[in-house]
Amino acid sequence: MRIERSVHLAATPETAFSMVDDLGRYPVWMDLVHGVVEAPPTPDGERVWDVELRAQVGPLARSKRLRMVRTVHEPSRRVVFERREVDGRQHSPWILESTLDAGRADSVELTMLLTYGGNLWSGAVLERVLDDHVERGAAALADRVAAR
Repeated sequence: MRIERSVHLAATPETAFSMVDDLGRYPVWMDLVHGVVEAPPTPDGERVWDVELRAQVGPLARSKRLRMVRTVHEPSRRVVFERREVDGRQHSPWILESTLDAGRADSVELTMLLTYGGNLWSGAVLERVLDDHVERGAAALADRVAAR
């Protein structure tokens, strides 16, 4: 599954990037991200977060815990987070990529791409719910940045 969203942000590239380069900030604007705790960095110094995703489908809730590592960090331009568990088992990939395209000094176009390779969140209904969360998150981020 692949979900892509672009949103115009009335902010400098630095301000916009500060909202997407740390997963600890996501629960403020992305309701899919229920909880985040920063974990010790990898031996290579990459930042790591334990993330809980939660989505409601009628009376049922789906929840997923992931260990996410920031694998690409290009300030004011691009950041990529990838699932990397340390339990020795094979896990479905989760990849979140955010790319900023500065149109002017005071505005950017943010494109977020969420790629998921498993089956817990698949199926038409759950895929739609996940897509709705991402869409609402993009709008909430634009509102939050504009309010700064």
